[in-house]
Amino acid sequence: MFRRISLFLLVNILVVLTISLVLRLFNVQPYLTQHGLDYQSLLIFCFIWGMGGAFISLLLSKKMAKWLMRVQIIPKNSTDSQHQKLVYMVEKLSADIRLGAIPEVGVFPSQVLNAFATGPSKSNSLVAVSQGLLDSMSDSELEAILAHEISHIENGDMVTMTLLQGIVNAFVMFLARVLAYAISSNSRNKNSSKSFLGYYGLVMVFEILFMILGSMIVSAFSRFREYRADYGGALLSSKSNMINALRKLDTIQQTGKPLPKAMNALMIFSRRRGFGSLFASHPPITKRIERLENLRF
Repeated sequence: MFRRISLFLLVNILVVLTISLVLRLFNVQPYLTQHGLDYQSLLIFCFIWGMGGAFISLLLSKKMAKWLMRVQIIPKNSTDSQHQKLVYMVEKLSADIRLGAIPEVGVFPSQVLNAFATGPSKSNSLVAVSQGLLDSMSDSELEAILAHEISHIENGDMVTMTLLQGIVNAFVMFLARVLAYAISSNSRNKNSSKSFLGYYGLVMVFEILFMILGSMIVSAFSRFREYRADYGGALLSSKSNMINALRKLDTIQQTGKPLPKAMNALMIFSRRRGFGSLFASHPPITKRIERLENLRF
């Protein structure tokens, strides 16, 4: 818990300091003036904050994942047979898909069966699997899981998700402030501190509402990219390997400490049902298997 809180605080401090410096460098003027709302300044302000925070998180994604998940990077000269097999598979699959740069390969200490890929670019990426997954999967199933994760890297999913999240953030900030100003300006006057407080109160309310809607959009795209990575994994490994790996993930008894929720979007699967499925980063495994079974290569 302390590790997660520390990471959250450090990243947010870095985001605030960096974006404040960028705003100063670009000489962005205050968007709320005595004459009303300066839409141009507001748009620039929201764009820098929305995209800036997302891209700073992307640039730090690999380091954050290593620290948060306690990932042990496997050295090239490792004598551990499991680790050697893992590195060999990643190198082979990366060559097969012509990835260019071989991702770093790591293992994180968890008995929960899962894996993830992250990194700011194709040439600076990481593929990591849990020790539980490494112990439980057959070679063919492990190959399919790794193929799925390498497909994420090849598809540029980390960058695409960052762009989408940044655009959503910017629109949420912009629309919330425009609507809040339009409502609060009806009772605004020069000496009205209540109107000023009312404006920022409305901004907070609208940001929460719009961010909920925006999260649904981001989650829907995240589910789409999982289907696409399954397809890529089936092409790189085989359809039967990918289906068998997903079935094992769905049926095997998951034990051990739950993984941090902050990592859910990166993992190969997560479980959400009912209304929560609208915010799920991954589709149900049963639907993923059904789509794979209907594929014709």
